[in-house]
Amino acid sequence: MATTLFATAATAQNPTEPPPPQHPILTVTGKGVQIYECQLVANVPQWVFQAPDASLYEASRAKVGVHGAGPSWRYFDGSSVKGEVVAKSASPESASIPWLLLKAIDGDGSGILARVEFIRRSDTHGGNPPTTGCNAQHVAATARIPYTATYTFYSAKP
Repeated sequence: MATTLFATAATAQNPTEPPPPQHPILTVTGKGVQIYECQLVANVPQWVFQAPDASLYEASRAKVGVHGAGPSWRYFDGSSVKGEVVAKSASPESASIPWLLLKAIDGDGSGILARVEFIRRSDTHGGNPPTTGCNAQHVAATARIPYTATYTFYSAKP
């Protein structure tokens, strides 16, 4: 019983969980790249995140949408949504991009994504910026780093 209570407490403390009464209405796997550009930041060359470029897949492995700059998600039923990061948590895998909770800020169309209120990125693999290759001779160079993640879309609406 103590294990169950501990697990419940740990889940409740995860900042990337959406608030109640949100419930999942769609879960997909994103497979693609995180795009970085070598830029001078305070006169120091470093990799700066630009945008994701990924395809979205159902459990059946059918491609059902795309994920890109904004960040935005477009589902092949004609709906789309943009998000704004409200919480971040380090991935359990140190070589992977963080888990995120995003609030939907702009839904469009009449399909499933138009109902979304929150988006969660979890189960990330890869995607961190390179650790080398960004120096004064390579400013403006880009790097496309492969990643996968689970995207869960939430709504309080039935």
